[in-house]
Amino acid sequence: MQLRRLGGITAAIAIAFSPRAAAQTPQAPQGDDPVLLRVFLSDGRSLVSFGEPARVGGRIVFSMPSSAAAGAPLQLVDIAADRVDWDRTNRYATSAHTKRYIETQAENDYTMLSNEIARALNEVAISKDPARRLAVVEGARRRLADWPEQHFHYREAEVRQMLGLLDEAIADLRASTGVPGRFALSLSAFADSATVFEPLLPRPSLQEAIEQVLTAASVVENATERTSLLTAAVAAIDRDRPGLPDDWAAATRAAAEAAVAVEQRIDRTYRTLTTRMLAVADRRARLSDVRGLERLLQTVDLRDRALGGRRPEAVAALVSAVQDKLDAVRRLRLARDRWALRAPVLAKYRLAIRTPIDLFAALKPSLENIRSLSGSTPASLTSAERLTRRIQMLASAIVPPEELVAAHALLVSAAQLAASATMIRREAALAGDMARAWDASSAAAGALMLGAKARADIQTLLRPPHLP
Repeated sequence: MQLRRLGGITAAIAIAFSPRAAAQTPQAPQGDDPVLLRVFLSDGRSLVSFGEPARVGGRIVFSMPSSAAAGAPLQLVDIAADRVDWDRTNRYATSAHTKRYIETQAENDYTMLSNEIARALNEVAISKDPARRLAVVEGARRRLADWPEQHFHYREAEVRQMLGLLDEAIADLRASTGVPGRFALSLSAFADSATVFEPLLPRPSLQEAIEQVLTAASVVENATERTSLLTAAVAAIDRDRPGLPDDWAAATRAAAEAAVAVEQRIDRTYRTLTTRMLAVADRRARLSDVRGLERLLQTVDLRDRALGGRRPEAVAALVSAVQDKLDAVRRLRLARDRWALRAPVLAKYRLAIRTPIDLFAALKPSLENIRSLSGSTPASLTSAERLTRRIQMLASAIVPPEELVAAHALLVSAAQLAASATMIRREAALAGDMARAWDASSAAAGALMLGAKARADIQTLLRPPHLP
């Protein structure tokens, strides 16, 4: 009796999934047109988005067609996310994707589902194991229950009907296993769709597409983007002029061109402001004028307000550049204060290190000869050895200030390397060994390089700090 009842339920499900039932939902013709979404603004206006907008931090970025014509250039639009009505925007995206899915892929997916369920029911019909039949039907039931949510709720009513029939089949199969009370609530629950759809708008006409670009130009904050959008609107009017109302096209083009001219004039004004303020900032930075740079920041703010605050990005860059100079001058002032406090210690070190530095300068001709393998007389080698010992002795007896420790150590290393170069050159000359002569050359080159850097670093650190 239970098997006959199961067979009747199976037959009903098979009929519901038959091609005749599927044909009750007509298919719209498939198309290759891209999905045009809408970004709804908080003031009720909307902007066309070519594909999905991207939300990055507090911004939303999307591409907008500059015309309704096929293949029209796309314009990048970047606006603040808090200007967007996200509820309507998200609902519209769901509606658009649902329509697109139904027109292109839905029936194919539904056919695949029906085939999958049919195979499961066929397996139930031929299986003699009650537990196996139950497992197959429960699996088919879970697949059906998940399918509408994953496929834009397509043919949800039919799927709901199938679920009811499968629930009956599961109840009968559980009864046949001898444990009828174990029916899982998770298998029988099926929530109604809570999706709220936003009515889809028709594709913009030629005039509406241009008006969309002008609307975008009125809401973007970046002046460069605004000018680009206005220019694109003028180009679209010229390109689509035959399909536009003459009076509207003439008036709109004139207004857009006038707006572009205003934007360009404002750009020139702010470029001039930036050039002048940076020149003043450079002069005051060279004079280490902290107070003057602080006043300059106030002047920039006052000038920007007088101009209506029309280029926040340009002013932000200008303020950042002046602030960098102000920070650098403040650090310079601190360094000079420290240098002034350390002046007695630095003066003592300057006096002590003068002789080692002068001796290393006297050593330079001998090291140059060793480096270039141009010949070193016994007298020059003896003189070089004596100078290197003298430099090492004097430098080792000096305790450098903390800020000069590294530079002083570099000078000591240069003297040690010079001593090695002299010794190796003597050994090479006595043995007639060219390889050792090249080793001496390398050591001499290293000594010259380290000595020059040590001298430059010491002189720099002993001078009052200054801006680079």
